Amino acid sequence: MPQLQRFNTKINNEAIYQPVTKFQEKIPLVRKVSAVIITFNEELVISETLSRLWWCDEIIIIDSGSTDRTVHICFEHGCTVYKQELSGFGEQKKYGVSRAKNDWILCIDADELLSEPLIEEIQNELSKTECSFAAFEIPLTLVFMQKVFRYGKESKSHKIRLFNKTKGDWDGSLVHETVLVNGESKRLENKILHYSYTSYSQFLRKIDLYSSLSAKKMLSKKHYKNKVVIVLGLPFNFFKYYLIDRNFLNGYQGLAWAVLNSIYHFIKYLKVEELRRNSK
Repeated sequence: MPQLQRFNTKINNEAIYQPVTKFQEKIPLVRKVSAVIITFNEELVISETLSRLWWCDEIIIIDSGSTDRTVHICFEHGCTVYKQELSGFGEQKKYGVSRAKNDWILCIDADELLSEPLIEEIQNELSKTECSFAAFEIPLTLVFMQKVFRYGKESKSHKIRLFNKTKGDWDGSLVHETVLVNGESKRLENKILHYSYTSYSQFLRKIDLYSSLSAKKMLSKKHYKNKVVIVLGLPFNFFKYYLIDRNFLNGYQGLAWAVLNSIYHFIKYLKVEELRRNSK
């Protein structure tokens, strides 16, 4: 049995991941929550993610054919697992929401860990008798190659991860999907820790998948770029990621992040051109 990776990244000399010990008793929630996660070969991270969802009423897993121990680990945590081939991230998450029995949905990625203060904050919000919000936006902090990114837009973003499915749902996009809600959303203060990549090989594999899906999405919307723009986009994107987004302040990992994301955009546009040629 492979040993699951544990996250012990340090920030201010304290581990930002530690076993859950503080909130072991559920606060009675006025609104029950269904957690929804899509998975594919996530055995190194999924156990840690699920350990932060003990307060949820149910956990729905939509797996797209994992060949490692992901599904087994999910069963150990009492999850309900559905298998469905991945046709796009938005549709996969929409399917997960449709399988949930509760109106309130916590939809996170397999590599996103809820901080303990965030768990308490969510419980406090959902234990209130009245709630006029359709969704809650949660700040994300990127952890790349065990480095906590204090700078860059990846650690400054707020994304809807908790919402009422009677008032919103995922937009169904192939990639870079988002939640659309009909109503007001509230920004929470405490963070989700996004353990994005633990190896460069993993990053390169995801570049291949994400660039393929993004290219299909761009082709369907006829978002083309000429070859000169594609070539010039490579140094421009590096300049944007590294200097404008201030990833140079994130050290060596910030440099790697800027380089790899610039390559991702370059490959994406190459694949758009390839799809255009093949469609003629």
